[in-house]
Amino acid sequence: MPLVKLIEYADSGPEVRAVYDDIMHTRGVDWINNFWKALANDPATLRRIWENVKQVMAPGALDPLVKEMIYVAVSATNNCEYCSHSHTAAARNKGMNDAMLMELMAVVGLANETNRLANGLRIPVDTEFIPKF
Repeated sequence: MPLVKLIEYADSGPEVRAVYDDIMHTRGVDWINNFWKALANDPATLRRIWENVKQVMAPGALDPLVKEMIYVAVSATNNCEYCSHSHTAAARNKGMNDAMLMELMAVVGLANETNRLANGLRIPVDTEFIPKF
């Protein structure tokens, strides 16, 4: 159960409706997902997060599928069920298949395990890994 009311399009004010319209137009969809409906309780946060999403997830040096897969990896590590589902769906829409998802999760699991070992053992960083600018 959500901790805040989900603001439906029909119940939104002009500021929220403008962001919702931009989300639907940008994504080529005719609905607003629950993440945005929750954030709509604070229109300034809704707009700020949406602008950040558009900027960071826009085409750039990383392929859009890679960006979504990174998002899936971080969401799994942070134990965010909502974002794991949302960004797995987005990655699948960009071409990720089951084999890719399973390999991604294997890398996530390995990274989490080795990170905990390195942190727990306080292993010093090799000087060869440090850039020499």
